[in-house]
Amino acid sequence: MKARVPRNAGGAAANNMQGMIRQAQKMQDEMKLKQDEIEAMEFTTEAGGGMVTCVMNGKKEIVSLTLKKEAVDPEDVEILQDAIKAAVNEAIKKIEDVTTEEMTKITGGISIPGLF
Repeated sequence: MKARVPRNAGGAAANNMQGMIRQAQKMQDEMKLKQDEIEAMEFTTEAGGGMVTCVMNGKKEIVSLTLKKEAVDPEDVEILQDAIKAAVNEAIKKIEDVTTEEMTKITGGISIPGLF
């Protein structure tokens, strides 16, 4: 008696692989859309008790940097420099946190190196 092999033997594996590829493509498309959304957002931070305000877009470009007049003391430039650095660094951290949070929602927590 001969063994019968179904006509589509191996077809299930091929269909499964195609499904995984489609799912990965969908995930990649969703991630691209979300990244575009984040890049269009603006993130505002303050430092030095509100003396320095930094507005940065999701591309990590400074949109505006506002200094209150009281923050400008020619005798103590270091404090102003520190406040500017703090405001910019906090804006960058906010962008990175939002990006990680949103991408994790899409990937289901799977870390994909190099994507975000």
